[in-house]
Amino acid sequence: MLKLQVILPTNDIREISEELKKIDIGGITVFKGWGRGKSIPSEIHSSKGTEIFLPEFSSRYILEVVIPESKKDDAVNIIRLNSKLGKIFISSISEALDIPSAKKGEEII
Repeated sequence: MLKLQVILPTNDIREISEELKKIDIGGITVFKGWGRGKSIPSEIHSSKGTEIFLPEFSSRYILEVVIPESKKDDAVNIIRLNSKLGKIFISSISEALDIPSAKKGEEII
């Protein structure tokens, strides 16, 4: 199993989610965070527009999904086709356990 963590500067979550459903990847977690990267955050005008503040961090959308290794290429392609900017981090999951049923492995995803 693999965990994909996708960090997006724009909200492309709906498009990605709908396409992942088509390849039977249903469970995703999405949250909003703040970060700093290559893209420069928008200026903030304050004091009636006379002062300009450049924030260090800007908002990000973080999507996490656990998938079987066999669907890695399809999932990565879907993400790349449905978002213009961002990063995908892929890591291995050594074990997964369903709390109520105690099932293990890929059958819980």
